[in-house]
Amino acid sequence: MDCREANEYAYCRIEGATLVPLSQFASLCEAEFEARNTPAIIYCHHGVRSLNAVFYLRDQGYTHTFSMAGGIDQWSLHIDPLVPRY
Repeated sequence: MDCREANEYAYCRIEGATLVPLSQFASLCEAEFEARNTPAIIYCHHGVRSLNAVFYLRDQGYTHTFSMAGGIDQWSLHIDPLVPRY
């Protein structure tokens, strides 16, 4: 799950990721989960927003949510260099 904003998602994304912008996260995230124990990895640009999203989800009882350290920036550096950096 990508918690960046739409303009960032339009520029680059991890294939298969669903966009749920942090600015709308509280109102949209629940629709993305089948159950409170559905596993999810949340990412953003560098990992700060995704960590906040995970804290929010865990406060709501979602137990298997994780922030991707380093975000899409590190993904581009270490996993898929075809994902543009910004």
